[in-house]
Amino acid sequence: MINSDTLRKIEFNKILEMIAGYAQSEATREAVQAIVPLDRREEIILRFGQVEEIRSLARLGVPLRLAPFTDILPVLELVRPADSLLNPIDLEAFIAPFQILATLSRQFGYRQDIPLLVQLAGHVTGFPDILEALVRTIDRDGGMLDTASRLLYEIRERKRSLTARIRRRLEEIVRERSVAIFLQDDFITQRSGRWVIPVRMDSKGMVPGVVHDVSNTGETAFMEPIEIIGMANELENLAAEEKAEQIRILREICSWLREDAAGIEEEFRLLVRIDLLNCIAACADQLGAEVPTIDDGAAIRLVGARHPLLLNMHTGRGGGDVVPLDLRLHDEEPSRVMVITGPNTGGKTIAIKTVGLLTLMALAGIPVPAASTSIFPQVHDLLVDIGDEQAIESSLSTFSSHVSRIAAILRQADSRTLILLDELGTGTEPLQGAALACAVIRELLEKGALVLATTHLTEIVGFVHRTDGMLNAAMEFDRQSLLPLYRLKVGEPGESHTLETARRYGLPDHVIDFAQGLVGRVGSEFQGLLAELKEQRQAYEARLVELSAREAVLAEQERKQRQRQAEEEERRRDAMAKAWQDAKELVQSARRELNRILDEARHEKRDAAREQLRAKELEVEGALRQLSGERPLELTEIVPGSRVLVRSLGCDATVLKVGQGRLRVQAGRLELDVTKDDLARPSGKAVAPRNREQRRSEGDEEAARELNLIGKRVDAALALLEPFLNHSSLAGYGEVRIIHGVGTGTLRRAVHEHLDGHPLVSAFRLGERFEGGNGATVVSLR
Repeated sequence: MINSDTLRKIEFNKILEMIAGYAQSEATREAVQAIVPLDRREEIILRFGQVEEIRSLARLGVPLRLAPFTDILPVLELVRPADSLLNPIDLEAFIAPFQILATLSRQFGYRQDIPLLVQLAGHVTGFPDILEALVRTIDRDGGMLDTASRLLYEIRERKRSLTARIRRRLEEIVRERSVAIFLQDDFITQRSGRWVIPVRMDSKGMVPGVVHDVSNTGETAFMEPIEIIGMANELENLAAEEKAEQIRILREICSWLREDAAGIEEEFRLLVRIDLLNCIAACADQLGAEVPTIDDGAAIRLVGARHPLLLNMHTGRGGGDVVPLDLRLHDEEPSRVMVITGPNTGGKTIAIKTVGLLTLMALAGIPVPAASTSIFPQVHDLLVDIGDEQAIESSLSTFSSHVSRIAAILRQADSRTLILLDELGTGTEPLQGAALACAVIRELLEKGALVLATTHLTEIVGFVHRTDGMLNAAMEFDRQSLLPLYRLKVGEPGESHTLETARRYGLPDHVIDFAQGLVGRVGSEFQGLLAELKEQRQAYEARLVELSAREAVLAEQERKQRQRQAEEEERRRDAMAKAWQDAKELVQSARRELNRILDEARHEKRDAAREQLRAKELEVEGALRQLSGERPLELTEIVPGSRVLVRSLGCDATVLKVGQGRLRVQAGRLELDVTKDDLARPSGKAVAPRNREQRRSEGDEEAARELNLIGKRVDAALALLEPFLNHSSLAGYGEVRIIHGVGTGTLRRAVHEHLDGHPLVSAFRLGERFEGGNGATVVSLR
């Protein structure tokens, strides 16, 4: 557990004050002020997730619908005892929280993109029954409305009516001449809840009535005329009835609150928690904060980190005046100790405070003003020695105070500790102070702690440079303007620039010159070492810039190559799509033309139909060759002895003779004349040898007038039936026979369904006895 003194020194409390400024209630402000770093990584990740869901809703334009509300827990405690009764003002405090909870219930009810918030508070209701009663009963000023109950409304209506009657009668009385002469004035007022008129004291016996009050001067008696006493008494009775009804209503509402007190407390605490998360989200948006990574190990990586308090000061100017901090420790390198040197007012202390404060924020589940690639270690303690702890009452000097604090740090340090040490080794004689500081950071390194320290002592810088596991770092300084740049450079020590800083703050030049002469040879040697290191760093940076430029060129070339590949792929897809569309249109056109030719064939134009079919076949083949990109066979390429593909045969043949428009080719033992359009480039397919039995069966099938389907399945049978009908129609057969057998009748029914309505079939019937009976069907063709 990180102690409160450390939180104060790192100014974590100021961050909480900034966050609390967005709270909707005092209860939320107190909850924000009580935020501390969380112990478990799961709790940190959960809070980050909940905050990010709230921020995502705000980016979508549907932020959480929160509004100011009062802390109802003290009032809820008052209503817990049996028969306790709250006044309307106390009850009015429940309305705002219940309304907000009801709104959140509706907002969470239908969303699927905020699972963590739904898990947290998706079950809240806002107690709609109690809320409806409160809204109907209590007004904003804590009074009771007429709508609280039907009886209350009726009583108040009667009171208003009776009051109006009393006023009218009093107005009539003060205008009567027999009474007006005894009045001090003609106004009507109330005394002790009774309606009265002002009568002169010396004439009070002249007006029948009851005196309820006397003026301060003693000259006016406030009298209630005798004739309105009955109505006034009735009015008081109505007031008593009104009060009794109000008490009854309040008791009923209080009993409801008492019955649901546990649930109300739970939902109110959830409301405070949601408001707290919303405060964190609003502050994160204000700072431009991001969610970092929480490392189970001990790595620190800050990318573009800014101190949130400085950033908040410069928010009006866009945060541009805050120089971002980049820092790595034990991240891809073994070093666990970093010692930062540099000029006074150069930002060394701010740098280590930024690391400490952002670590505390990250461990508390608060987004940090740094890039999302930043990493923070899940340490269990943060130990600091920052500032002057001199205390007169404890008889501690500046040095002894530092030593006392460092001794405590050495006792508590381990591998899960982050330690911040400011102005290490100061407050005593420099040589011994540096030696003591070196021993301290060596001990902390051996304990495995993460250490960030600042110093001005050159002896410490040399020790860090020579020790494995330690790093020097420097806050940069502009020698031209003699101003600090507030940028951290890791890997090289910095210079204090004490004399330049003193000159900038007004020390006389002759004093600076005299001090310069006392710096001596040691200082010059040290400055030479620093200069050499800076030259090496600049050379490395120049090489990095060159490599970055090369990498950018390669990346650009790679991008262009990917773009060309994408464009080529797009062109290929477009070409394929166009070819597919053209092929589809071609098939549709061929199907329409084929149907037309078949119609002509049915009307006894078979020879012409065959020619048209052949011409259409050649046309379709040519179009398909064009779509496929096949290069046509030129006539000059065809010479006797060359090999060509005869499309009508489906195999290669040898050219025997080239004539005018026709060629003689030989395919196996078959010689035939073909046209040039029937030829293509050779495919490598030879003539398949056919025996005599195959040729005979093919010839028989072509000339046959019957089709035997016995033993075939329905789909195979129908696949044979359609070409059989087409062949028979083109052959001019008037009647054919289809043998399907008797069996279960399934094949016969399928054949009949196919024949029914077929364009080539005029009629069909089961066969006669000599034709096969029920096992065959005779088909008449058109």
